Amino acid sequence: MKGCVKLNRTKVSLLKCPDYNYKKVEESILKSFENLGGIENYIKPKEKVLLKINLLMKKRPEEATTTHPVFTKALAKVLMDYGAEVIIADSPGGPFNKKILNGVYKACGIEEISNEIGAELNYNTNAVNMKNEKGLILKNINAIEVLNKVDKVISVSKLKTHGMMMFTGAVKNMFGIVAGLEKAEYHVRMPNIKDFSNALVDICMLSNPILSFMDGIVGMEGNGPSGGTPKQVGVVLASTTPYHLDVVATNLIGINSKKVPTIQRCIERKLCKGDLSDIELLGNKLNQLKIKDFIVPEIRSLDLLDGKLPKFMRDIINELMQPKPVFNKEICISCKKCLESCPPQVIKMINNKPSANLDECIRCFCCQELCPVNAIDIHRPLLMKLMAKL
Repeated sequence: MKGCVKLNRTKVSLLKCPDYNYKKVEESILKSFENLGGIENYIKPKEKVLLKINLLMKKRPEEATTTHPVFTKALAKVLMDYGAEVIIADSPGGPFNKKILNGVYKACGIEEISNEIGAELNYNTNAVNMKNEKGLILKNINAIEVLNKVDKVISVSKLKTHGMMMFTGAVKNMFGIVAGLEKAEYHVRMPNIKDFSNALVDICMLSNPILSFMDGIVGMEGNGPSGGTPKQVGVVLASTTPYHLDVVATNLIGINSKKVPTIQRCIERKLCKGDLSDIELLGNKLNQLKIKDFIVPEIRSLDLLDGKLPKFMRDIINELMQPKPVFNKEICISCKKCLESCPPQVIKMINNKPSANLDECIRCFCCQELCPVNAIDIHRPLLMKLMAKL
């Protein structure tokens, strides 16, 4: 038709996959590549491909905190069968050393699948300072050295909610290329959610994943990324960009994409529109797979009050709306992981149990993320919950 303008849409593949049966997962991944135009359009034989999976901490696969080993195995095997050399990597929360990496790989089931198919696990714990010319907040990033040793990067995230950022998907998954305790320093430097989410986008842009896959077979709802509850979602997602993948994933679980801080920053930086208008959705229909009862944590935001109330009043309301970590001392095992992982170091052990100085807490919730027994909850005041519904 004369005058008709063809929209340039980004491809996102959405496929139903009910469980972690290896054959079903492999078929979904092969179909994902087909939907996105074919593996040959992104990767050449003999290229080194980094699978940046989500290995936040030592968690069993069924706890839905980390990328499932069957998902990782199937994707790695498809790439290796094509002729690529696969390296699996992440920088988990806390210190970055070979002993910790080995423990995480083993606990999360990644060591076993690596041995089965011959994929390489990264044990290089060196960091390199990389210039980030496109960065808005971070012009230089201390990244894991393996990033410089590969030809292509693929983000392999887990579909989860997040206590600080509402949602953690393909974009935030790339935070794991920041080496070890440097991640804690970023939290201290950028306690403001807008600054921190911009930094996450900076890191993702530096990583430049050629493709992004998401394990949405069993996700996590509630107080993610580690203290939530496993939730059957039953999907495999893939896209040519992490930004559009997160838009589809949030729509899938009933989150308003434009309320997610990382997606807000992507919209501002014209990386995506934040809705489905610039997306070509392939595979199953979104409405057929939507989850209507997914539990999503509220995050603190005073955007609705900005410019409408004096600053001193906004500061008072801001204080009243602050979420806070609450320690369940009955199930606490006194491992001190919360103390060790606290970026501003406001946690102390009193009678061998943790206590936090909330006046200096930056609400990053690293303590909650890295507690091995889920002994930390995030309390959200009633006012905050009411504001979140506006």
